[in-house]
Amino acid sequence: MPTERAVALLLAEDRAGVERALERVGEIARAAEWLAETYAAGGEVLIAGAGTSGRLAVLEAAECPPTFGTDPARLRAVIAGGPEAVFHAREGAEDRVEDGVEAAAGLSSGDLLIAVSASSVTPYVAGALSAARARGGRTVLLTCAAPGAVADRADLVIALATGPEVLTGSTRLKAGSATKAALNAITTAAMVRLGKAYRNWMVDLRPGSAKLRDRALRIVAAAGGVDRETAARWLEASGGEVKIALVAGRLGLSPAEARTRLAAARGQVWRALGEASD
Repeated sequence: MPTERAVALLLAEDRAGVERALERVGEIARAAEWLAETYAAGGEVLIAGAGTSGRLAVLEAAECPPTFGTDPARLRAVIAGGPEAVFHAREGAEDRVEDGVEAAAGLSSGDLLIAVSASSVTPYVAGALSAARARGGRTVLLTCAAPGAVADRADLVIALATGPEVLTGSTRLKAGSATKAALNAITTAAMVRLGKAYRNWMVDLRPGSAKLRDRALRIVAAAGGVDRETAARWLEASGGEVKIALVAGRLGLSPAEARTRLAAARGQVWRALGEASD
């Protein structure tokens, strides 16, 4: 097969995997709502997986603190084989049920486990699910298997049914792309529900780098309808907090008054500004 044709086939299969995820919008939305409910109530969210699934779990959890200002101790990920398995394959680590049990041992009834397994039968993930359920935590299984065979393995099963891979058994391909799309949707939709977005802006980001500081400035300028100089003054007065800067600046409040107003609006900027829901 010519290389160009091979690449076209691989990309077409990736697209087919994401289309399977689109067919599971209801289940993905419910997982997002559970994540938002758990986090809002002070619970812990754990995303667990092995191999490619584990690396995608780690990537998802790692992106949430800078993007949405989440507590990394309360929304975190574990991978079979430990942190080193993110960079180097640890073959056999996925087969240890007891490691999965240990990874989820700290969860309780107010917590949520999102288990990720392309095949649905990874022993490490099965161990994590059994431990979380035994402790009364909510459980979600995100898998690329067909729905029928996995219906009872978690409180909520998101079965993407992506089908065979172009390269047989290589679930880092279509299954990995579909899993990443579903995880993106779960975490991002949950953060929107938690008020960590205003319209299409990330208003709870942590400006810990030059890029993110510039992004915070651009968000305040765009969402506030002001120039960069005014946005910079709003941000400086608000200790660099985008939400506070927006509410204080647009309503002519002090940062303390803006913080109180946001708390009454349950963190939702649009409510604090007195805007109507879409």
